Amino acid sequence: MQWISLIYIIIVNSMSFVMMGIDKRRSKKRKWRIPEKKLWLVAIIGGSIGSIIGMRFFRHKTKHRTFIIGMPMLLILQIIFILFLNRV
Repeated sequence: MQWISLIYIIIVNSMSFVMMGIDKRRSKKRKWRIPEKKLWLVAIIGGSIGSIIGMRFFRHKTKHRTFIIGMPMLLILQIIFILFLNRV
């Protein structure tokens, strides 16, 4: 079960990192963008670390307070949730 969880976390965080990069590239080229709701959805389902790393690596969404404050807070909540599940 732990292997499945680890593989899931790796996949969803890779997806969120790549999505940040794709959205940044599209914003520079003034093309169709990935909606913020989708970026948040992937972060909420476990991709917050990938989103944070993608934000910093690609310098993307760094002027949006909801992302600057929200992503780290989401990560903290996810860590608390995981710790809670491991105690139960």
